[in-house]
Amino acid sequence: MSLSASCESVSQKRTLSSLLDGRVVKRPKPGDGQRLQEAAIQLLEQQQDLCSLFREVGNPDPCIIFRAQNGEKKLTSSDGISSVVAGSLLACELRRQAALLGVSVTVLSVKMVLERLMEITKETGERKEEEEKRRPLLTSSQRVQLCVLLESSRELLSQGAFCSKLLWQEYRRDQSLPSLEVVYHLHIYNIVPLKYIIESDEGVRSWLVSQLKLLCDWTPPREDEETRQVQQKVLSTVVGVLVGLGFELNPDPATEDRKMISQLCCSVLDDLLFWLLDATDRSLTVQSAEKWIQIFDASLCGVSASAEALQRFFTHSLTQTLTYKPRLTVSDAITLQNEWTFAKASRLLTSLFCKLAVVFSVEQLLSHLQQVLQTHEVNWKHVLCFLSTLLVYYQSAQPCLRELLSRLLSSAFEGYDLENMVTAFLLARQGALEGPAIFPSYTDWFKMSFGGGSGCHASSKKSLVFLLKFLSDLVPFEPPQYLKVHILHPPYVPMKHRSLLMEYVSLAKTRLTDLKESVEDMGLYEDVSSAGASLQPQCQAAQDVEKAVSLFETTGRISATVMEASIFRRPYFLTRFLPALLMPRVLPVKADSRMSFIEALKKADKIPAAQYSSYVESCQKQRQQDSRGSAACSDTSDDPADVLKIQLQEFTKLLADGDDGEMSAQLSRISHTLSVVFPGRPDELVGQTAIRLHTDCPPSPELHSTVGNMILRSFCQCVLDTARANPPNKQSLWPCRFVAALLGNTQLLSCLLHRLWDLFHNQGPSLSAAHVLGLAAFTAHLCTSVSCSPLVQLVPPVGPQPVPVEEALSSALVCSTRANMLVCARLCVAAVSYGICKGDSLHQHQLQDYVPSSLYKKLLYLIPRLLPEVRRPPADGHISDHQGEHLHSPWSNATDASSTWRKTAHLLWRHPAFQRLGHMPQYQLVFSEWLNDELRVQRSEDILSDAERQEYQQWACAELYLTRPEEQGGCGGDTRKLCSHLLTAIIDQQLRSQTGTCLPDILSRLQEVVYEMEVSAPSGGSGGRADVCDFLFELVSQRCSSAVTSTPASQQVISAQLSLQHTLHAWNRVLLALPAVLFIKVKAGGGRMSLDCNTLIDHISQHQRKLCSLPGLLPCHITAHFLRGLLFAGIRCGRPGEEVDRAWSQISDRCPLLLVSTVHWWQRLSPSLLSLWRRLRDEERLPEQLQLLTDCQHWASSLLKGQLLQTPPAAALLLAASLHHAWCGREENNSSFSAALSALRPERDVKHRQVLVFLFFLCVNDFLSALLNPQERNPDEQRNICSELLAVLVDSADWLLVFRFKEQGVYQSVTMVMSEEFTRLMPWAFCSLLLHQSTKLLQRALRCPGFLHTTIICYISVMQLFLEGPTPAPAAEKQVEASQILSHTKQFLLRAISQASPTSLSTSQFRELQAQCADLDPEVAAALMVQLDSHSLDPELDLF
Repeated sequence: MSLSASCESVSQKRTLSSLLDGRVVKRPKPGDGQRLQEAAIQLLEQQQDLCSLFREVGNPDPCIIFRAQNGEKKLTSSDGISSVVAGSLLACELRRQAALLGVSVTVLSVKMVLERLMEITKETGERKEEEEKRRPLLTSSQRVQLCVLLESSRELLSQGAFCSKLLWQEYRRDQSLPSLEVVYHLHIYNIVPLKYIIESDEGVRSWLVSQLKLLCDWTPPREDEETRQVQQKVLSTVVGVLVGLGFELNPDPATEDRKMISQLCCSVLDDLLFWLLDATDRSLTVQSAEKWIQIFDASLCGVSASAEALQRFFTHSLTQTLTYKPRLTVSDAITLQNEWTFAKASRLLTSLFCKLAVVFSVEQLLSHLQQVLQTHEVNWKHVLCFLSTLLVYYQSAQPCLRELLSRLLSSAFEGYDLENMVTAFLLARQGALEGPAIFPSYTDWFKMSFGGGSGCHASSKKSLVFLLKFLSDLVPFEPPQYLKVHILHPPYVPMKHRSLLMEYVSLAKTRLTDLKESVEDMGLYEDVSSAGASLQPQCQAAQDVEKAVSLFETTGRISATVMEASIFRRPYFLTRFLPALLMPRVLPVKADSRMSFIEALKKADKIPAAQYSSYVESCQKQRQQDSRGSAACSDTSDDPADVLKIQLQEFTKLLADGDDGEMSAQLSRISHTLSVVFPGRPDELVGQTAIRLHTDCPPSPELHSTVGNMILRSFCQCVLDTARANPPNKQSLWPCRFVAALLGNTQLLSCLLHRLWDLFHNQGPSLSAAHVLGLAAFTAHLCTSVSCSPLVQLVPPVGPQPVPVEEALSSALVCSTRANMLVCARLCVAAVSYGICKGDSLHQHQLQDYVPSSLYKKLLYLIPRLLPEVRRPPADGHISDHQGEHLHSPWSNATDASSTWRKTAHLLWRHPAFQRLGHMPQYQLVFSEWLNDELRVQRSEDILSDAERQEYQQWACAELYLTRPEEQGGCGGDTRKLCSHLLTAIIDQQLRSQTGTCLPDILSRLQEVVYEMEVSAPSGGSGGRADVCDFLFELVSQRCSSAVTSTPASQQVISAQLSLQHTLHAWNRVLLALPAVLFIKVKAGGGRMSLDCNTLIDHISQHQRKLCSLPGLLPCHITAHFLRGLLFAGIRCGRPGEEVDRAWSQISDRCPLLLVSTVHWWQRLSPSLLSLWRRLRDEERLPEQLQLLTDCQHWASSLLKGQLLQTPPAAALLLAASLHHAWCGREENNSSFSAALSALRPERDVKHRQVLVFLFFLCVNDFLSALLNPQERNPDEQRNICSELLAVLVDSADWLLVFRFKEQGVYQSVTMVMSEEFTRLMPWAFCSLLLHQSTKLLQRALRCPGFLHTTIICYISVMQLFLEGPTPAPAAEKQVEASQILSHTKQFLLRAISQASPTSLSTSQFRELQAQCADLDPEVAAALMVQLDSHSLDPELDLF
């Protein structure tokens, strides 16, 4: 190759810059610069083409340009020399050419730069397709060339060889629509500042707005990240200059030109804002508008505009947004407000509001909102959406809004200003629409504002009229739920103005009727028997549709219910059912069951043609809508579960990013989606009731179960994700907001509670550690929000009243078996550890918010039971906060995969915060609660062995609760209180009839305590036992008295009587487990020990006689226990036999029930008692009074055999009871009984008469028992015995005293044998007995003194018994006979009255009986009156 060719090749490939850069820099010598300049001029004279020279200079190393674009301004020294040299050379050449051409050098340089600029910008049009021609930005290569060109231009400008203003003039002459990127580069290279362009270019507004919109509309390719960054820089730079010029305050007086420039910039920005607001209603420009929203950024501050200018710009933009196109009236806002919630609002609009609000405080924003509302016509949709955005993104907005509402109401009533009134109501309703997690419900706000006498409306009648007139004006536009609130929770109105309120209520009810909103508006498949709150008709109609579609899918036919409704319930079918069925949606390609059902109804002519056509058109429009953007769920989404899944995933990502505002916004969208799945929202259910939690079979549709699992799974995942980064106390408030968003939907909360119950109660052992941690945190936050959550009614009910959510979930965590205890311990340890960590560094009362007391109490029960080492207190008795700082956090230990729940529980038990909570009353596990928990443990499945359980229970009773102060749930060192708690718990446990529990263990603890009370008596040995006896009987008496009421005719009394009987049965089982000697007091007096049975007698007479399974008889084992106690106690006296005889004599006189029972069971009891007495005293015979029982029974047996022995020296009742027992155990015929009666000769011996009267009482008792229980005893047989006795006693008035309890005298003791119920039924036994007596006997009875009076009194008592109703009565088959008894008794009584002698009744008796019969039986009363008048009794006869 030739040298010339090589040179030519090199010259073609190497540019001037490369030649200059490639030369080795040597140390300059004197004169080198002059020689270099002369050589360069010679070279340039050979190349005269300036355009080529600019082009050659315009192709530098792209890497340098890229560094410059990225802000790297540090170039090498050779670069700087090259740039300066190039600029110097260009300037020299331009001056030379200008001199040759005779033009100005600036004109020539502008011409050359402009030609090169046009050449660069037109290359795209020459090389690219038509689509690229609309590209608003340069390509990467164009951008590089343009930057080098402008760099050279800037060098020329610095050397005075260039004019920037001339360049812009020439450029605008050629370009009607300047390229926004060219303008941007001219600005940043400080060649033609944008400020100059705006001030000098008269047509800047026309092209700047269009170019900005064009730039926003265009989307760079995904792979072109450089162009994307340039696009954002261009927009932000232009807007920054516009904001600076339009909103910067100049201290100098503003000239007219400056005002015009400021207005121009504001106009440009407003045009773009209005374009954005128009885009919120059009889905085709969503991405374009989003680009423009991004420029509303505080980063503009300090670049082209100050912070003050930026705030003025945002304030102006917010005002323009709130007042843009105010076409909607207040009535429209009231009607359409439900559609303007945050979740339903345009994402563009809410994003704009977020951007505009970022530089202001919430107080400033609400203050500005109030100012705008007072001074402008507003766009109510924008205003209310703005308020929703503030409430969702800023937690502090709720209290600020409350203050604003208060100010508005005060201002409204002060000046009777309707505008402030309307504003307050609209803002309050808007807040309520976002749910209780964001703002209180409208019901709560309305009650708080107007429900009391302190409200603004209650100050005067004028204020009240103003409010009611305002509410009345709203009625035609009000949604029905607000009318219902006003009716169910009316404003406070004084009684004198009540008529004004009733006028409004009447108007509101009329409007509800017009809207077909009433309680009678039931759905097709509504369960009218359910106790839950009724749904709104729309919600009920949606459920009807779901049910109908489900039946159609199953059967293939339209259900008969729907067909009948289309005919007989046509208004509901057309106005409720069909609109719910024909809700617009995106129809699937393949027809689903809903579409098939609609087609079936259409073929059956059940859907009007116009309604069907409208439905089809709406579905087509729905399909045409753009589905781009974040996942959102409409009310008619095909599969809301899928949408919810996406939203929960997005929430998890936002949680990782830590953007609180976006998380709140996403939770609002999630809440909206959940309202589609669970339509029964609380703002629709004005009369909210408790949630019904079905513990046996949770009623939950498949979709609801899926959604519930999805929510719990997502929450658990979020807990685990955040736990890896920070502990709960250093996280955001996302868990509180998450749970609060769920509490706004009662139906959803019910689903979650059912699922949690099932997990805790049935699936606890299968839960993994991750599940336990997540569910524990969820439960903690759910319980924390107790003020926002409704009550829960367990089904089947555990208590009479609904309980808070915390108690409902706690009841699912039972501790009855080993597996249940472990599940409960794991969950409670995790929940309390989470709560303590969440509330770390907070005040004590704030810590309570995060630790559920019910779960804390379960740990107080479980940890000492499962971890014996924690029962030992620390060496110094407490754990200081300083020591606690060295302990590991229980939550960090719980989240450690290598740790165990036992280690976490041990750390938690020693944690200072855990210990501090134990000093608060609501966190203290009192002794009664501990006993209740312990008595539910199944002994066979207990985690502790019998020995371990005994050790644990003894520690809890003796060391923990006995010494603990009473105010902390203990016994304060009082053994009596410990015994009282044990006895009460044992009785309650036996009432529950649970088997296999730890009842025997707790009963053993009671025995230990009672023994300790006995042996701890003072020296002498009697005081302690006497105290124990009195204490036990007093405790039982108090327990029994609490179940007694004073109204005998109420159903509650019957229940109380049954409860009393159960209590006594339970007490008797405890009584038999305690030493018998405890129930007989031994007291010292007069230098000797004596027995005191008064307490025992009172107990038997007051309580035990109410429990006799056989009327008038104590159970055999109870009787034996008391008698053994008597013998044991007697041994402690100096003369045991005498003391036993004296005590038994006291019992015979004052406790006939124990006497009669002892006689009845004596044959069974005497051998064991004699054996006991022999062991105690080594005597062959029992004490004299007890031996007398054997003698009496021998006498009675002999008498029935016809052997008349000497009557023993015993009480008449004892003899009668012995004779009654002998007769009941007989095998002989009735002749022996008759012979025995004749042998007693009552007319000759008073004692014999008393014995027969007592015997008659015992037989009447048997007769009454037989009447009540004919299947156990023969009433006829018992009646015959009574008749035989009556034949012997009829001539004596003593037998009547059996039925006249107030006049019994020596027979008074018989009332203490029967229960009060039997005593009340004795008159009925009297009437029943008379019915079957012979005429001869009745004639004899009529001659008996007091018989007529007794008969009338008994008849009156029987009449009262039947009128009262709920009294013990005979079996059902005997009811007819009972009515016959009354009828026959009445007839006998009328005859007896007419035949009565003048001396049979006194005048006062006649009048008293006549007054008593006046209301019960007027006929008998009239007979008494006639008898009184006919005899004209002498007043002296009153002596009788």
